[in-house]
Amino acid sequence: MSEARSLIEKKARTAIPFVLYLCVYMICFRWIENMEVRYYTVIEANIDRMIPFCEIFVIPYLLWFVYSFALIVYILFTDEESYKKICVWYMIGMTLFIVVSAVFPNIQFLRPMVMPRENIFTELVRMVYAADTPTNLTPSIHVYNSLGMMTVIAHSEKGIFRKRWVRVLMEVFGVLIILSTMLIKQHSALDVVAAIVLGAAVTRALYPTGSRVPGRLQLGTAVRR
Repeated sequence: MSEARSLIEKKARTAIPFVLYLCVYMICFRWIENMEVRYYTVIEANIDRMIPFCEIFVIPYLLWFVYSFALIVYILFTDEESYKKICVWYMIGMTLFIVVSAVFPNIQFLRPMVMPRENIFTELVRMVYAADTPTNLTPSIHVYNSLGMMTVIAHSEKGIFRKRWVRVLMEVFGVLIILSTMLIKQHSALDVVAAIVLGAAVTRALYPTGSRVPGRLQLGTAVRR
């Protein structure tokens, strides 16, 4: 029992810097959301109007919160090196997101004015819309952090991530989260592309050689491993 308590205390101390960062991030995020802005840049691509609204994808969108929290805690206890990398990954992207939102306020008008159907999923979408304004959305943090988790899992050989089927399952779920951001009209495809480009750059920085990325593609070469 004392060993377990000692381990938990040690991991809690390791987690403190990231927890403090998240607290600061949330304060900055609320400030950005409530900031008075006279002009917004509309973020929209032609493909956005071609992507259908599919309310069932609100499920992976909401499960992103569980996915991110549960996996980061698991990695903290099983692979501290990977934990440090995912923390750096998150902090780079989330800090850049705050900076972009402050100097480049943006907005999207993709949300349906009237839901095409009435069911439990559209009710959940309404809840998402009510909790999060359609402003300051690029790069998509849902997409960026999902890519970070998928990349870290692809590189980890600890715990359950030694099993190929687990890595594949996590990658599939990550892809569903990325798609969900567009299918429930929470993000433009441009937000997704911005997150992917940023994620590729951060991957290069954190894994400079022999980088494995979701889908087993070698960065910069597009050659399947």
